[in-house]
Amino acid sequence: MIRMQDVTAEGVADEVGRRQAVAILAETYQREKNWVTNPDDQFPPADLGRSDIAWFVARTGGRAAGVLRVLYDPPIAAYARYGFTLIDPKIRVDDFIGRPGLAEVGRFAVVSDARAQVRVAATLMRAATIATLERGTTHLITDVFEDDPHSPYGFHTRVLGFRPVATHDTGELRSRSRRITLILDLVAAYKRLRTRNHWFYRYLTSVMPDTLTRKLAA
Repeated sequence: MIRMQDVTAEGVADEVGRRQAVAILAETYQREKNWVTNPDDQFPPADLGRSDIAWFVARTGGRAAGVLRVLYDPPIAAYARYGFTLIDPKIRVDDFIGRPGLAEVGRFAVVSDARAQVRVAATLMRAATIATLERGTTHLITDVFEDDPHSPYGFHTRVLGFRPVATHDTGELRSRSRRITLILDLVAAYKRLRTRNHWFYRYLTSVMPDTLTRKLAA
């Protein structure tokens, strides 16, 4: 069993970290879910030198247990072709696509024997949230599979405050499940969590730089 205090997460900066991330994707996205044919294609070596992509790996006891990718300023065409069906007509996905300050969270995976420990997912999201805020990101967008039994939908919506805004039937990964598109306003989420004194707020701010805390609280 993974103990909470053993979980850490950091950005991937070298080939060792990349191979750990690919191994997690091979276990989850390839062998378990059958969403990809070649997990190495999901995190090519060239990503290590790109400024618009950041990968994070969560570890416990030195073992890689989770992975997450952040894509900054995601390309408009990659989303426009999906054909969104709006859930909330007051929030248009098209209004967010291509706007400054948007980042996509994707390739979120936790190995099967670590899923019972929410801290693995929380530590990944904490690392990604701080990194995106430091980049000036204001909103996060992500897709989850409606039929995935291990979907982070509940964590994203109940804990972080993502809002479901649209659905679509196709995407990059090989799955027939409908995708649910979620959007998170980072400042609004931070203030809501602070007002509730939510555990994730305390977890986030325990390592967040003071400069970011003051900026978000303004």
